[in-house]
Amino acid sequence: MARVLNLLMLLLTAGTVFAARNKQSRPAEKDFEQESSDQCPEPYGYFADVEQCDKYYECKDGQITEKLCPDGMVFNDFSTQDEKCDLPFNIDCTTRPKLQTPQPSQNCPRKHGYFAHEEANVCDKFYYCTDGKFNLIVCPDGLVYNEKVGICSWPDEAKKKGCSSRDVFQFDCPKVNESVGLTHPRYPDPEDCQYFYVCIDGVTPRRNGCKLGQAFDERTSKCDWARKIPECADWYKDRLTDEQLDALENPPTPRPRPTGPINRRKPARKPVVHEDD
Repeated sequence: MARVLNLLMLLLTAGTVFAARNKQSRPAEKDFEQESSDQCPEPYGYFADVEQCDKYYECKDGQITEKLCPDGMVFNDFSTQDEKCDLPFNIDCTTRPKLQTPQPSQNCPRKHGYFAHEEANVCDKFYYCTDGKFNLIVCPDGLVYNEKVGICSWPDEAKKKGCSSRDVFQFDCPKVNESVGLTHPRYPDPEDCQYFYVCIDGVTPRRNGCKLGQAFDERTSKCDWARKIPECADWYKDRLTDEQLDALENPPTPRPRPTGPINRRKPARKPVVHEDD
């Protein structure tokens, strides 16, 4: 009898151990569901691809969907709650540099974005493309297209090959000592009275201009009315009449604004007195 009881106890112990081991080796139902959707970092949200900057994933209840930004745009991974494609200038793609195959069209290397002019020596023009259709944009005078940020900037900031300050302006800053250089000296444009150059640190030229009717006075390093500067007195002769120059130099004096509070209430009507007949 004792042997039978011992055998039963041994079988019960072995069964308990086996059940415990079996429970540890098999995941719970919830854990299994999580493993089946392990491509989604979170059940909901938008997540960047680790290799391709214009690819991303949408996760809904753990179900993953692969997506692509429009050609020329890249995924903005600032927030997992927002589905947003952005211009490459605004996103750092150094760790995921791959991109989809380009879909070029006329003057547009990709369907969307800002792109340099096809001629390398054309510095102040660039294209804005949307859905493969382009618009030609011209930078303000003295600026060039900056491929790194997609806007116009000074040549020394853009650092575009063939579009340096020397290439664009054909002007070299005169050599000066360090103390003068720190004042960013100014020099007249040798071909245009209305413009002048500011030499940053005495080395890098940047072209600036005076307003209409004025010219740069080298004696004062300031803008003044052209007719007051002997060497530029006739600069506007073929563009503006004397009457137009007079109007620019002597604009009408604006009326002084009232200093006290303004009473916008209508004055009260005086009562009408009827005389007895």
